[in-house]
Amino acid sequence: MQIDSLKVFCDLAETESFTKAAQINSITQSAVSQQISALERVFKSLLIERSKKKFRLTREGQVLYDYSKQIIQTYESLHSRLQELKDIISGTIRVATIYSIGLHDLPPYIKRFMKSYPTVNIHVEYRRANQVYEDVLSNVVDLGLVAYPVRDSKLEIVPLRKEPLVLIAHPQHPFSRQKSIKLKSLAGQKVISFEPDIPTRKALDKILKEHDVEVNHVMEFDNVETVKRAVEIDAGVSIVPQGTVTQEIAKQTLIAVPIEDGEFYRPLAAIFKRNKVLSPAMKQFLAILKESI
Repeated sequence: MQIDSLKVFCDLAETESFTKAAQINSITQSAVSQQISALERVFKSLLIERSKKKFRLTREGQVLYDYSKQIIQTYESLHSRLQELKDIISGTIRVATIYSIGLHDLPPYIKRFMKSYPTVNIHVEYRRANQVYEDVLSNVVDLGLVAYPVRDSKLEIVPLRKEPLVLIAHPQHPFSRQKSIKLKSLAGQKVISFEPDIPTRKALDKILKEHDVEVNHVMEFDNVETVKRAVEIDAGVSIVPQGTVTQEIAKQTLIAVPIEDGEFYRPLAAIFKRNKVLSPAMKQFLAILKESI
């Protein structure tokens, strides 16, 4: 029996998915099954109640999970400490990020990090916000990058920065001639929106409600890139993070108008699972994110 087998078992217990456990450990689903069967033979106990309806650990499986988790955390702490003593920054960092951060905020900082630590491999996945949380909690990734972070007792949240929100419109739209705009001017306007479950959309809905403004949501999308394309064809106006429209403003395919009613921001944060042992590489990557973003 090896620590790797215990880790596979813990990943399976947490994700409740042979597919995800295989993905996390870069092995096949068959290999996951074989390692679980090997553990059952070693401990002469059934560890998982195999049912198509629901995944569940047996009592023996729960005990093995609790102790295995402690063993793995101790081993990872030992490995991390030895790397620190040798001043080694290497390994792989798995990151899940929402599209807007991954496309607009993250690239220059990955480039800076890779220049300083070329032996570290950073694997980035673009996900919807709810999927980022799921991936972090199930250990599919090491770190998540989100907007409007949601507090969870199982998560550590590292605030990064606050990004201004601006109104965007087609250059020929009447709003383009104004130096700034009040939210009440949006009443009845055609608005290109994020889908209702997107955190930025929820925040914007709250802002509009507080200012007693009702808009006409003519289109709803799950990412900022499609929102921008719709505004570029003058299908409506939108409110987006300022950093996501830098290129369009430079090319004059969109204009950005500041909002008068107050300073509205989108908070960005990194998240990771509580009690997770951060490798030296992860610590350095977080440090660069905190400094730069």
